[in-house]
Amino acid sequence: MSRPAAGGAPPPGAFPFARLFLDGAPLVLASASPRRAGLLRLVGAEFEVVVPAEEPEPHADWPHQVVMALAHGKALSVAASRPGAWVLGADTLVWSRGRPLGKPRDRQEARAMLGELSGAWHSVYTGLCLVRGGAAHRAWERSEVRFRNLTHSQIDSYVDTGEPLDKAGAYGIQGFGALWVERVEGCYFNVMGLPLARLARLFEAAGGARLGA
Repeated sequence: MSRPAAGGAPPPGAFPFARLFLDGAPLVLASASPRRAGLLRLVGAEFEVVVPAEEPEPHADWPHQVVMALAHGKALSVAASRPGAWVLGADTLVWSRGRPLGKPRDRQEARAMLGELSGAWHSVYTGLCLVRGGAAHRAWERSEVRFRNLTHSQIDSYVDTGEPLDKAGAYGIQGFGALWVERVEGCYFNVMGLPLARLARLFEAAGGARLGA
């Protein structure tokens, strides 16, 4: 397991995430994604980052099952070392033309993925898993994304930035990839990797929320 990294404290006047959702327990993010960490900070969460030692192998066929299985595996791999904490695992998958698009292996594959997404709709799935005290609570979210038509020059220029090379589907909606997205149906934050409204509902279902307290 990698060395824990600080998640960062929220600024003064931030939303009282811990009081409303954590019921006094610490929060651990079982993910190396800086985008997920940034979104948690956006809503006022204080947390620790513990990166799972290795990625679990999913045993599922449908995309929502795959992301939930991966999120569950990540959360479980960290939960044993953080008893009593809420451990959050998450995994995001781009689904296009009946198949998953993971992170491109090289620049050539990144170009091919962007060419496939050009001028078309694709789906983005994120699975969530909260583990605490031996109990696991899972959920998933799907968003539909449409790309504008891209020229070969635009694709090459984008790949040259390096941004697509560590992103599922070879793009980041929070970065330069925003220039190619014409429309999003569903949760925008899901496309970034952490559907915040779904996460809030998951805390409520898991018994951590104290809304109205």
